[in-house]
Amino acid sequence: MNHYYSKQPDSAHQYAQFSFELKGKTFRFTTDSGVFSKTTIDYGSRVLIDTFDATNLPKGAILDVGCGYGPIGLALAYASQRMVEMVDINERAIDLARTNAAANQLTNVDIHPSNIYENLHQASYAAIVSNPPIRAGKQVVHEILSKAYEYLLPQGSLTIVIQKKQGAPSAQKKMQEIFGNATILKKDKGYYIIQSIKENTE
Repeated sequence: MNHYYSKQPDSAHQYAQFSFELKGKTFRFTTDSGVFSKTTIDYGSRVLIDTFDATNLPKGAILDVGCGYGPIGLALAYASQRMVEMVDINERAIDLARTNAAANQLTNVDIHPSNIYENLHQASYAAIVSNPPIRAGKQVVHEILSKAYEYLLPQGSLTIVIQKKQGAPSAQKKMQEIFGNATILKKDKGYYIIQSIKENTE
């Protein structure tokens, strides 16, 4: 039960703290054993944060699926000034994300446990972002992709980061099937940032 996608990791606590600059702000993070990328912000998340732009989104909140200890959601809450809902199945990660939100004085966040979309607090979102838990398996990753559509506002976007060798081509194909579009916004060291837009269907 020590996967970062476990509900309650039972590994012994090993707290660590570090600072990292994201979106022009120096964030302070506390991490622990049993969470994803506990020693630094993983490269994929950094590329997603750098690439994501909330400027042309419809009005509304952003949803960070699989938020871990919070780097993506907190950076986007700071940069966009929008409400960001942050969910993860891992309750240890959620506690850390709340700690990190408080440490960085971010109040426009709603951080709570949820297994993907099971326990959301809003009906629809301007954007969904995810660094999906690849090790949890393709089925979980594709559920994040396929169900995002119904939770997005018209013109809302789904943006993910995924390594080429860990399934970026199949993820892009899945997003293309569901949304009718899937653009690779950036490729960096084997990481792909893929985005689909929920286009108006009227």
